[in-house]
Amino acid sequence: MSNDQSTEGKNSEQAPAWQPVQIQRPAQVSSSAGLTEEESTRVIEEFRAKIYPRSVTGIFARWRIILVLFTQVIFYGLPWLQWNDRQAVLFDLGARKFYIFGMVLWPQDVFYMAVILIISAYGLFLFTALAGRLFCGYACPQTVYTEIFMWIERKVEGDRVARIRLDEEPWSFRKFRIKATKHILWIAVAWWTGSTFIGYFAPIRELGSDLINFELGPWQWFWIIFYSLATWGNAGFLRESVCKYMCPYARFQSVMVDSDTFVVTYDKIRGEPRGGRSRKVDHHEMGLGDCIDCTVCVQVCPTGIDIRNGLQYMCIGCGACIDACDQIMDKMNYPKGLIRYTSENGMLEGLDNKQARKRLFKPRVYVYLTLLAFFIIAFLVSVAMRTPLRMDIMRDRGALGREVPGGLIENVYRIQLINMTEEPLDLEITAQGKDLENVHVRAGDSDSAVVKVAPFANEWVPLVIQVPLGEVKPGLYDLQLKAQTLESEELDLKAEEKTSFFVPN
Repeated sequence: MSNDQSTEGKNSEQAPAWQPVQIQRPAQVSSSAGLTEEESTRVIEEFRAKIYPRSVTGIFARWRIILVLFTQVIFYGLPWLQWNDRQAVLFDLGARKFYIFGMVLWPQDVFYMAVILIISAYGLFLFTALAGRLFCGYACPQTVYTEIFMWIERKVEGDRVARIRLDEEPWSFRKFRIKATKHILWIAVAWWTGSTFIGYFAPIRELGSDLINFELGPWQWFWIIFYSLATWGNAGFLRESVCKYMCPYARFQSVMVDSDTFVVTYDKIRGEPRGGRSRKVDHHEMGLGDCIDCTVCVQVCPTGIDIRNGLQYMCIGCGACIDACDQIMDKMNYPKGLIRYTSENGMLEGLDNKQARKRLFKPRVYVYLTLLAFFIIAFLVSVAMRTPLRMDIMRDRGALGREVPGGLIENVYRIQLINMTEEPLDLEITAQGKDLENVHVRAGDSDSAVVKVAPFANEWVPLVIQVPLGEVKPGLYDLQLKAQTLESEELDLKAEEKTSFFVPN
């Protein structure tokens, strides 16, 4: 038996007799004394122990590669897309505008951001209820960048056994050269990742030019270095520790799964009792199950757990152990599926995946689907009905109403006009009141009531409204302000807001 298939100490202990699959939770903590000394020592040793995942091929490994490529093409490529001579996706915090292709979100549009977060949350709940930590295993940034860094590590240092031997041998020029090459490549990827991330918050084409010429501002330098170091540290060093000890999702997933949720499952009925044997013997006559106790499933696990001990909160559902076990089953001429994606009830009752999937759709899944559909439809309808022209009004508190030469009563306002289109707008401001006639509107310093607003811009305009004194009595009058594009404009847009007109005694 090869070194890769040797027993792995604590990870390869004989599993107890078969019992229903349950999520293993951290050791119970006493509210008065905390962890015992033995538990504390075990946790510290597990945290310090370095995991050397073995490379594996198979259907789930291919899906991980596809998802890594898919997510990174989007992440690295999206900031470079152009939309009408501007960056297609840009979260401009300085200008307080979020550009998302043809849509621009302003601070007043925080509702849309809240709905997007709600949709993401319900989507995560739905995926967890159906397939456990599906997101963790294939699309989580921590998993994706750890996979990239591990691929670089395997190319530079070799597979599992070679990496273990390299770490155990004393320092030499060869070891320094290999380690330095790995970290240089890691830092290059981390720097590219950090720079791209900042490119979502500052125009990336200008950022790239400034970066090459060392003309970045201090905050830009800070955030690029910060996110680069965070990527380097999380994906290169912390790796599985983030999933096991830092990620809150691992803790609350147990309340979102049940016995019909599809998770990575070891079939203890078929696999136990485990033990080594020759492929030529009939292991059933020896009283053995299909598991040959090779521990390859442990060696390929990125979090270092033994799935044969039951589903654990550290399992990210990547399916690496399934690929590894299927390969061993092929070599032993045993049926595949000793470790597989299925539900606890499906394994107990011997159901195939098609039958087990029918049990997935329970009331709570329909609730998640209904809520998710509701919020998606509400978001799309709201965006479709969203007016691209807005107007906000502020009264001049220092002069609510005053008499001016010419026998006129004058009120002063400040209005904010927001143009959410990609075209400049000429807007005419008009005012109407139920008990007010001959209302005269003046915008800015001119006698005109027409205001020019640039594309994706907002303009604060001083607005003066006058009414003949002889036509009104002292009091407060309702007033309707309307901003509308001129007839010569291609777009027919308007915005209306209510305010009041005050006539002093």
